[in-house]
Amino acid sequence: MIQSINIKTAMKWLTAEQALKFLGVRSQTLYANVSRGKIRAKPDPADPRRSLYNGNDVARLAERWPGRRPAETVATQAIGWGDPVLPSGISTVANGRLWYRGRDAVQLAESATLEEVAALLWQTSAMRAHADPAVAKSAHTGTPIGRLLSAVSERAAIDPPSRGRSSAVLKSEAELLFGRLLDASLGTVTARSDLPVHTRLAKAWRKPKAQDILRRTLVLLADHELNASTFAVRVAASTGASLSACLLAGLATLTGPLHGGAARALSSLLDAARQNGANEAVREWLGRGEPLPAFGHPLYPEGDPRAIAIMRHVKLSGMFLAVRIAAEDLTGEPPNVDFALAALADAYALPRQAPFVIFALSRSVGWIAHALEQIAAGQLIRPRARYVGPALAKEHT
Repeated sequence: MIQSINIKTAMKWLTAEQALKFLGVRSQTLYANVSRGKIRAKPDPADPRRSLYNGNDVARLAERWPGRRPAETVATQAIGWGDPVLPSGISTVANGRLWYRGRDAVQLAESATLEEVAALLWQTSAMRAHADPAVAKSAHTGTPIGRLLSAVSERAAIDPPSRGRSSAVLKSEAELLFGRLLDASLGTVTARSDLPVHTRLAKAWRKPKAQDILRRTLVLLADHELNASTFAVRVAASTGASLSACLLAGLATLTGPLHGGAARALSSLLDAARQNGANEAVREWLGRGEPLPAFGHPLYPEGDPRAIAIMRHVKLSGMFLAVRIAAEDLTGEPPNVDFALAALADAYALPRQAPFVIFALSRSVGWIAHALEQIAAGQLIRPRARYVGPALAKEHT
């Protein structure tokens, strides 16, 4: 039975035994909530091999409020993996599966290309990534991430606002923008523009055997309803910003370590595992109170179907396998798509920034679909903030 936690208890740091007693859960569940960032942890000063858990976080999870939730609570919780906040006909997560306009994304990945998924999500007859000669002049300079950001920021500075422009014109512009992103990410425009995206990536990276797994992965990453970068895109689109500016908002958000940059955090975890062993590395990571990168997903309690679909075709190297086993044993959380993407890059010896490039290229298809949908809705997204600052000064009468 979950025990009540008084104010004094909630203010202090708890041992694992105390936290488990209050929550009434197994140790795996405690570690999983640490991994998800729901419970903060820190090393025990008296014994660095042990961890302490934040009492406030434990109290928040342990409490079960009866009755109807106030509207403010509902709105606040909706922002963090909560209830849907706006209507969309593009994609959804239901019954542990990802769906694109009513079609199972995993099933689509068996044979579809990213271009075909783009046509489905954009509701157009076909999509073709057109080469942009302007990108060719500087495509070989800088990092892939830098080139992607530059490719859209250059257009965002000069493209007209989206408001009032027809859907047909915007979709035509979207093809040009996607082609610009593809050329920038490749660092070259020598690959034939009539080839599908996965083939052009495989050719540019000189990994012909990776063509099919790249195709599958691009399809599976094309959209994921209102993730952080997609919501940023929709906010920009709701203001009437240009399509290129909307993509820039998405790319900027994607660079964060809790989103598209998760592969970098996983790389750090793998480095620690090589030095100290997988079990010790995972325990130490959780002990610092940091969410375990690339494991677990709030929308997929039974496992991320995208990761499962990708890893069916990827042979894990020894260290990837060791970290996976250690993480699952300690937290009960299976690997998510970030882990699968990093494992794919490792298995096929892709360039270091390939996971981000694959993610950004694929997800730009979904961003464009959401931008088009939000532009058509013609409604400004403007949520309210719950004020928690100093008391408001009283007016003198």
